Amino acid sequence: MLEVEDLHVYYGPVAALKGISLRVEAGSIVALIGANGAGKSTALRAISGLLAPSRGRIAWEGRPLDGLPPHEILGLGIGHVPEGRQIFPDLTVWENLRLGGYRERDGGRLRERLDAVFRQFPILAERRRQLGGTLSGGEQQMLAIGRALMAEPRLLMLDEPSLGLAPRYVERVVEILQALNGRGMAILLVEQKAQAALRIAHRGYVLETGRIALEDAAARLLDNEEVQRAYLGI
Repeated sequence: MLEVEDLHVYYGPVAALKGISLRVEAGSIVALIGANGAGKSTALRAISGLLAPSRGRIAWEGRPLDGLPPHEILGLGIGHVPEGRQIFPDLTVWENLRLGGYRERDGGRLRERLDAVFRQFPILAERRRQLGGTLSGGEQQMLAIGRALMAEPRLLMLDEPSLGLAPRYVERVVEILQALNGRGMAILLVEQKAQAALRIAHRGYVLETGRIALEDAAARLLDNEEVQRAYLGI
């Protein structure tokens, strides 16, 4: 579905990505792991159209995404849950979700999408009139995922979804991602909890200072001594 080839991204004179290449196959979970500052978030932002690459190719089902604005990339089926959740704290849960489906003009279909999100996240249905900023961290993460699902993406990219969450919410996020993938959604997961990410992924990429250092089946990366030492604390 998604192909990234020789992608270079700069912040001013600083190279954040130095020619990375990766693929996400239909129906797969791909984990992108690495230390802080390795370029993981930059990769997702470039794919989403939030950053302009200086060189390289990003293609979605064979179609180049070069120069497309973020809303058009979203319309093609690529959703993005950003690091830190970035919900609208002064809007209600319902209003946050409604904004996620802003491209849908059919009121009936929008209602169906809202109902589907509420079935996936019953706690959001209970809190639909509550301001987003008053939710717990785990509930805000569910809201951020639900907001992305309102656009009905076929590829969902998540940037550090477990960041700052209590263990029970981390487990819940993992369950949600597995359930979405079980229904055919492809997932590109950026996660510092490398072990948890690789356990649910089909394929993994290890990013180091803007370059892909390792690429393999996720199960083999879990058994890789170098990965264990550097990222898994084993």
